[in-house]
Amino acid sequence: MDIARWTDMEAVIEFVGTHWTSAIEVLLLAALIYYSYLYFRGTPGAKILVGLALVFISLTLASQLLNLHVIGWLLRSFYVFLAIALVVIFQPELRRALTELGSHHFFRSTQQEKESIELLVDTVFDLARRQFGALIALERDISIRQFASTGVDLDAIVSKELLLTVFHPKTVLHDGGVIVQGERVAAAACIFPLTPREDLDRSLGLRHRAGIGITEESDAIAILVSEETGHVSLCHRGILERNLNIERFRKRLNQLFLLEKYETASSSQLEN
Repeated sequence: MDIARWTDMEAVIEFVGTHWTSAIEVLLLAALIYYSYLYFRGTPGAKILVGLALVFISLTLASQLLNLHVIGWLLRSFYVFLAIALVVIFQPELRRALTELGSHHFFRSTQQEKESIELLVDTVFDLARRQFGALIALERDISIRQFASTGVDLDAIVSKELLLTVFHPKTVLHDGGVIVQGERVAAAACIFPLTPREDLDRSLGLRHRAGIGITEESDAIAILVSEETGHVSLCHRGILERNLNIERFRKRLNQLFLLEKYETASSSQLEN
């Protein structure tokens, strides 16, 4: 019995030693496919990609099941041209992906993060002093690109002057939300999903409900400025913190972006 167990263990060890690289390949391919799906699902080219995939899968299955040799040969010959076509079709998405990879917080220093936070703090409280209503969604690990397609593409470097201009009450883009990806403003006048919660303060308007909604569907951070009161609020994972002063606001952004401990609060305890 012991000999049999030892033999089985040796077989398992031999199998793992022989095929461990295949397991790594499968995991890498699975991760690549999954994150590619997350990235492309919210882009204009997503429907094209799905359509092409359905056509090729259908033709491939038909050629194999019905022994359609000519169609099978054409499909195999067309794969090279398909790869080139995909690069051309998805050129904007691929360029944006490479740009985001280079600007991802993993590659950014703590000093760069602090400078970005100070820029946001200065801009947000300037908006508050002017009582310009604002809704800014800061994208983190979960993509919110699908909401960018509901607004106007900007793809511009974040600056105080740009955000003040966007949220000026007399500009066309001041309604809706702004999406910030890394150090760039991706889009403005975006429509965010409203939270379905019914336990919220009735004084909260659509801007605050949209800020809560976008953070319930992603790990984004929503920054809100009330045009009625000029009060600054911050929302993360559906938790809304209202009437923040400049020091508290700065502290919260540092906690969230510099990976310090985030002090969660009960979602039912909303400050007045």
